[in-house]
Amino acid sequence: MQIDTASAAVWERVHAAMREPLRDYVRLVRDVFVQEAQSLTLFGPVVTGGFDPATQTARSALVVQRVVLPTLRRLADHGARLGKTGIAAPLIVTPKYIRASLDTFPLELIEIQQQGATVFGDDLFAGLTFEDAHVRLQCERELKRALISLRQGLLATAGRERHVPALHREAADQLLRTIRGLLWLKGRRAFVPTAGVVNETEAITGRNLPGLRAALDSSAGAGWKQFDNLYADVEALMEFVDAW
Repeated sequence: MQIDTASAAVWERVHAAMREPLRDYVRLVRDVFVQEAQSLTLFGPVVTGGFDPATQTARSALVVQRVVLPTLRRLADHGARLGKTGIAAPLIVTPKYIRASLDTFPLELIEIQQQGATVFGDDLFAGLTFEDAHVRLQCERELKRALISLRQGLLATAGRERHVPALHREAADQLLRTIRGLLWLKGRRAFVPTAGVVNETEAITGRNLPGLRAALDSSAGAGWKQFDNLYADVEALMEFVDAW
């Protein structure tokens, strides 16, 4: 299968600095997996905007007919080179795995569905449907996990405030997918850019979320006050989900 020539518009969505590295990556995937590769879908900031080549990597989901470990090892041989060009190891799944994960990992699949730019093959994520109960349960689980991570992270700082910005960055990565899951449950089925996530979340919860806003703003400073606000916001979101 050749790269679909009709996907020129899809490539326009890709961050300009990553287009050529990702085209090379597509060729590599096709060479390594031959006919086993069914589709490759890019997702995340590299196609939704706000991508920073200095600090972020391009993410992708590779759908294969079956997982063959020797083939994965051949791709792994190129891992160091791909990492240097800002390309993360792909999420490798089969069609069967996708279907079996609708109730287990709905947030991850919704993320790919909402953000995905399929650069070859058929988009196997576009037609997926999810049960509200499964999405709500994972949102609850992820928010509770976020609280544990913040507590453990606080202890790991050994009282040094200079470590708080790192906690905020980690929390933002963990929370953004979950918050979009909450918005999905409230009917926001299309992708919500990061800049609008807090406003939308405040609207559905009826509460200001200054800690979440600061955590998702890469230019905002982070100290103990911001940490306390973020922890309070995650607690409030967890209570919101628990009361659903």
